[in-house]
Amino acid sequence: MRKHRLRRSKRINTDYEMRGTRYEDGFSLIEVLIAILLVGLAIASLVTASSAFTKANGAGVELTTAEFLIVQVRERTVLVDYADLYAFDDESFSPPQNANGDVLNDLAAFSQQITVENVSDSDFEQVVPDYDPNSHFVRITVKVFLNLREISSARWLRARY
Repeated sequence: MRKHRLRRSKRINTDYEMRGTRYEDGFSLIEVLIAILLVGLAIASLVTASSAFTKANGAGVELTTAEFLIVQVRERTVLVDYADLYAFDDESFSPPQNANGDVLNDLAAFSQQITVENVSDSDFEQVVPDYDPNSHFVRITVKVFLNLREISSARWLRARY
């Protein structure tokens, strides 16, 4: 029967032999620290971007709600007689109202401010005295506020017909 001999390596690793060599079995401490730093920067960027997207989404919701409230006033002014438009001059609704005049309590933080002005038949930018029987046009301006901060505004003309 043959005896098997175990071979032992006679090579001994010393500090001198390790200098200048590349680690073959893993990463160095510097490489691991750089990888952790890069992952940390990526996560911080994602958190910052998420915060910015959340703020932008909130602003979009506010603007959409304000535009909805402007449309409600526009529909309401279309439904009333021309002579009754002056009742809306310098009117504010807080909480806001819909096109039928119903109070929208769910939107209590919002308010609608309405201005009605007679304008010249030839120059819609020129305001003429209120209740001028010769004026055939009024300009209606609506501003929507959220907690006293203006969110949106719109204006349009309504003709006497």
